[in-house]
Amino acid sequence: MVRRIASQVHKQVSRLMRADFIKKEPVWYKAVLDYPPLPLPPKAPPERSDYDLAPRKQSSSSKMRPVTPKPLPIHYLEDDIRRQFYRDHPFEAFRPKSLVEGETIQTPHSMRGEQWTRLRQRGRNPSPEDAIEFVINLYRFHNVPLSEAYSRSVAQFRALQSGRHVAATYASLEADHLGAIFGPSEIEHGFMKEKRSLETWERREELDEGAMAARKRWKSIFERQNGGTWSRGAEYVRLWKDGVRPTYAPVLTEPEHSVYFEYI
Repeated sequence: MVRRIASQVHKQVSRLMRADFIKKEPVWYKAVLDYPPLPLPPKAPPERSDYDLAPRKQSSSSKMRPVTPKPLPIHYLEDDIRRQFYRDHPFEAFRPKSLVEGETIQTPHSMRGEQWTRLRQRGRNPSPEDAIEFVINLYRFHNVPLSEAYSRSVAQFRALQSGRHVAATYASLEADHLGAIFGPSEIEHGFMKEKRSLETWERREELDEGAMAARKRWKSIFERQNGGTWSRGAEYVRLWKDGVRPTYAPVLTEPEHSVYFEYI
């Protein structure tokens, strides 16, 4: 029997009985026909908490939300903050970041909740996701308004990034003054690769000749025992005009020619 839900078992049994697949009527068949099961209700979305729903305006008259089969929109506060953060800091999206996942899921940072009061507690080089998470942490655990929490997080993020940039700049100047030699940067690597690519254009003709020589490693050398030159078919045409019938078996009338191959 094909797998069916509970409210459709008697319908499937009736079809199998009409096809003589079930010879004997089940004991429960007439009882189910007299008292058929209730039909299933239409598909309705499951109830959700207010955590992943958009904030609703409070109204005096509470109306029941109509049941529709369409899924409800999912809303997270982090998405709104992340959208606003990258709108204010568009160049943060260009920072290199590894997208390779490890064997295990990274454990959450130990500094969170009520203990996390400053963004600096996550390190001197916070990521944009740390700043976004810090906004949510201030809003949920320290009862700070969302706008003020965002301002605090952005101010601390900019201060840490500015301090790191100044420290890296002065460290580079100090190392250069003491005689340190730095390797080429990624931009210089790109220029070097472009220069090597342009140099290949000057050697293109030489490379093409080498490729043609590689494809023609074998050549045929034809030697005549009696010497002679190729007449380009003039002798054949002269004999044809004179009415001389050519022979198509030169092996029987002419001396043999040696043909061999030489490897270059």
